Amino acid sequence: MSDEQKNQVRQTFSKSKESYVTSSTHSNRSDLDQITEWLQPQQTWTVLDIATGGGHVAKELSRSAGTVFATDLTKDMLQNTADHLKQNMNIHYVVADAEDLPFLDNQFDAVTCRIAPHHFPHPDQFISEVARVLKNDGLFLMIDNVAPADDGLDQFYNTFEKMRDPSHARALKISEWEHLIRHHDLTITKQTVRRKTLPYADWLTRTVSNPLTQNAVKEFLLRANEKEEHYFSIIKKGDTIETFTIDEWVVLAKK
Repeated sequence: MSDEQKNQVRQTFSKSKESYVTSSTHSNRSDLDQITEWLQPQQTWTVLDIATGGGHVAKELSRSAGTVFATDLTKDMLQNTADHLKQNMNIHYVVADAEDLPFLDNQFDAVTCRIAPHHFPHPDQFISEVARVLKNDGLFLMIDNVAPADDGLDQFYNTFEKMRDPSHARALKISEWEHLIRHHDLTITKQTVRRKTLPYADWLTRTVSNPLTQNAVKEFLLRANEKEEHYFSIIKKGDTIETFTIDEWVVLAKK
């Protein structure tokens, strides 16, 4: 990541570290159950969770994997998460850049990354690092928000995400992720796309406290054309927004 982008990420997540621990989106039980179901972690495994945030995935993995490394670029976020999860003795915390991991090659039985890659400015480097640190036959499971295949809807989605969160780099299309994963010799074995409905107020206030910015985001969404409003299922109540819906991709790949 560029120094400017790294600093923006640190600033955003240091400020909102507690809200990511309590976020209903990030603590979604069905997500976490699916990670365990797809990976089937073993007690002999050493697993890496990249950009752990509030630590929800690391906590889930620690129930069945022997050792879990939870990494995050933001030390304040990681410290807060470690304090919340201090009872989970098999989780180790490392401040780390997802695009430049401080681990040797072929170290991990599985690598996970959930609701974070849209913050990474160089997703190609991220996937390269994942492939490098995975053992042969190791598994990579990623869950993230993805942009629609339609270019106009892609631009609309990434525009309002960037307005709401300056640390947002870009949500890629599924086709772009598939290309990167295959380019780094990982084989996709399972994938699914699902629609994720977000409570607007919780989503907005998690990263935005400035009323002017909050209003700008709201006005942008209220001006959505018919195609945009339909695709993102923007539910309005008067001049406010209650919920909207985005695409989330879950993918499992093997080295």
